[in-house]
Amino acid sequence: MSSIALRVRTAAALIGIGLILSSCGYNTIPTLEEQAKARWADVQNQYQRRADLIPNLVATVQGYAAQEKSVLTAVVEARAKATQIKLSTDDLTDPAKVKAFADAQNQLTGVLGRLLAVTENYPDLKSNANFLALQSQLEGTENRIAVARRDYIEAVRAYNTALRTFPTVIWAKTAFSGEKPLAEFTATEGSEKPPVVKF
Repeated sequence: MSSIALRVRTAAALIGIGLILSSCGYNTIPTLEEQAKARWADVQNQYQRRADLIPNLVATVQGYAAQEKSVLTAVVEARAKATQIKLSTDDLTDPAKVKAFADAQNQLTGVLGRLLAVTENYPDLKSNANFLALQSQLEGTENRIAVARRDYIEAVRAYNTALRTFPTVIWAKTAFSGEKPLAEFTATEGSEKPPVVKF
């Protein structure tokens, strides 16, 4: 066999090995992990947007409903607690830390609901342009939070599935053996029950 033929076969073999490796899923795990981290950044961005709106909302309501001090205080305290809990992308593999973050955000959601319910008692406040604009922004942000959480949950599902399915499980057990499944958001306890509406 000539040296040219040997070089051609070696080159063909290297190209073949390269094609096999590129199609075998080696890049899937890091790609899916980065997508999940990007989705998490979007979740945090939306929660921060909501936290940034709250001081303006509280100030607007405070001007009309000073006697609702306990609700206003609860909103301020829940905001402080929710913004105090920081969750880095490294913490996404710890379900307890993700749950603590989600619980703080859910508590803030609850007191915001109470604040908006209290405003029903103040017709002047309900017609205030600033309040209406803030309420609209807050509702839009809540929708964005729901979409961001859904996208994060889907990205985590794809990543966690890749860690356990063929052919990427081979890479998960070898080259990426230190990678752990990411934690998902879970529903708040009692959220499966419909809210009670009283008239």
